[in-house]
Amino acid sequence: MAEKKQEGFTVTDRRLFTPEGEVRKEVSQEEVSVSSQTEPASVSKPAAPKPLAADAPAIPSSAEQKEQAEAYRKSARENDHRFGLDSQLANDLEISFERFTASLYMTAMLQLGLMHEQGAEPRIDLIGARQTIDTLSLLSDKTKGNLSSREQSFLQNSLYELRMAYVDVTNALSRPQQAAGTGPVKR
Repeated sequence: MAEKKQEGFTVTDRRLFTPEGEVRKEVSQEEVSVSSQTEPASVSKPAAPKPLAADAPAIPSSAEQKEQAEAYRKSARENDHRFGLDSQLANDLEISFERFTASLYMTAMLQLGLMHEQGAEPRIDLIGARQTIDTLSLLSDKTKGNLSSREQSFLQNSLYELRMAYVDVTNALSRPQQAAGTGPVKR
């Protein structure tokens, strides 16, 4: 029987400064001087931000982020070619703010049981629907003033419809079920 090879990873803290803004003991002075040389001279160095947790990962540098983004784009282009997607179809698949919003809208509608796959029974996930609606609301708050009028309108309409649907579904679920074929009881 083949042995399972245990694979792991190593986390290396590459931050130059402690949460208090002091140079870390593990960091050489050469690294600090190289880092300060890459910053514009007219900009003063802000205090190091306090980490959220002791084990929070370091934020990748601008160069690392740029390198990663280019590697991602290259991989996406190669996959488009591999799967035979022409450039027009690949562009049609690009995510936009409206597509992202529509995706969250559809997810919430599925979670509310108002949409379902053909031939499948609707399933209701009120907690998931609430979280998805709250995500759209958070997105609305955080993007205020940064959206086109079309994007803003789409987002607000989506939120309105989902909130109303959530209220309708929760009200319907909280009403007592009436026996089949019987109307309301008259007194």
